[in-house]
Amino acid sequence: MAKFVIEGGRKLSGSIPVYGSKNAALPLLAASLLTSDTLHLANIPEIRDIEKLISILEGLGVKVGRSGDAVTLSAKKIVPENLPAEAVGALRGSILLVGALLGRIRQVQLPRPGGDIIGARPIDAHLDAWRQLGAKVCDEGDSIRIDGSSIKAGPVVMREFSVTATENILMTAASLPGTTIIHIAAAEPHVVALSELLNLMGARIEGAGTHTITIQGRSSLGGATYTNIPDMLEAGFFILMAAATGSELTVEKVPVGDLRLFFKKIDDIGIAYTFNEESAQVIVHPSKLRAFNMQSLPYPGIPTDLQAPFAVVATQAHGSSLIHDPMYEDRFKHIAELQKMGAKAVVCDPHRVVIEGPRQLTGQEITSYDIRSGATLVMAGLVAHGKTVIHQAEIIERGYADLTERLKSVGAVVYRE
Repeated sequence: MAKFVIEGGRKLSGSIPVYGSKNAALPLLAASLLTSDTLHLANIPEIRDIEKLISILEGLGVKVGRSGDAVTLSAKKIVPENLPAEAVGALRGSILLVGALLGRIRQVQLPRPGGDIIGARPIDAHLDAWRQLGAKVCDEGDSIRIDGSSIKAGPVVMREFSVTATENILMTAASLPGTTIIHIAAAEPHVVALSELLNLMGARIEGAGTHTITIQGRSSLGGATYTNIPDMLEAGFFILMAAATGSELTVEKVPVGDLRLFFKKIDDIGIAYTFNEESAQVIVHPSKLRAFNMQSLPYPGIPTDLQAPFAVVATQAHGSSLIHDPMYEDRFKHIAELQKMGAKAVVCDPHRVVIEGPRQLTGQEITSYDIRSGATLVMAGLVAHGKTVIHQAEIIERGYADLTERLKSVGAVVYRE
């Protein structure tokens, strides 16, 4: 098990870059299964979850080359029976392989869905959408088999604004001749990114970024070259980190247009910043922080993956702040760890927490339980006086590349054991 050790209480300064989006990179990589031609992808972050997915793709027969953040994939021949149940169960994002495999070979068998494949998030929305296109889903006890031999283009009404389900149906529909219309589609920037890639591969997709997407599919898709989008979650995290530490910090490559409501909320909090959309650069200035109410919502709302870092900001804001995450339960594991550090916080129910500030945090031994909570604890360690030790730091590395090195470059005292 890895540990991050942080000597906190220091101001940060300089510039920190935002890397490629993890949530966009996973479906972009999965789309390689849709064609026997080569995909060239750039700005793919070098993180654990990406490496796991690449390993699964290689097991399926995809030839993968990597040089820094550039990845080349060639899936001339697929061996679907090599889909490893254990690896798929360990990586929630591997559910995206199903949409691409159905598009390419029309048959998929995967481990029984549930906590092991995508945590506590069921895949009912995925299965229901494939059924609407004509797929047959068979429960075989420890696994589920999807027969797509009769699948056809047509209308799909999603059960919810599920990002991965929307991406899965996009990939399947891109390989179906005819018109598929996805209603109640997710509108996140990574859905748009996947649509842009599929268009380059030969599909015709309109409406990505809205809740109704129209896909003109093709029986044969080609290769393409595509540059991944910047990670809006990293950008938001670094901006909140600068605010919580009272630092003057420049965040580079910020997708400002993807974070409109986020910026509105930090205006309300009193976080001072300047930005230039042309240069995609945001400069955060030291500010007196005000208490706030914040609710995470599907895009274009504030992402659920950004609500945890707001908790550290709330510990430094003046007054009582309410953070509400109606989307998922069990997203407040970081609160108990912040309480150990001196935060005054009350979890009202699985969806709401109230935090009083400002409070002086002190370094403690704490534990990372998931990617976003873990990153939040890194932020808390930078705010706190004294030494913070974060256990299970490898979980954080699933979503953030070179995090300790980037933090060191702006003056943080942090190292990995």
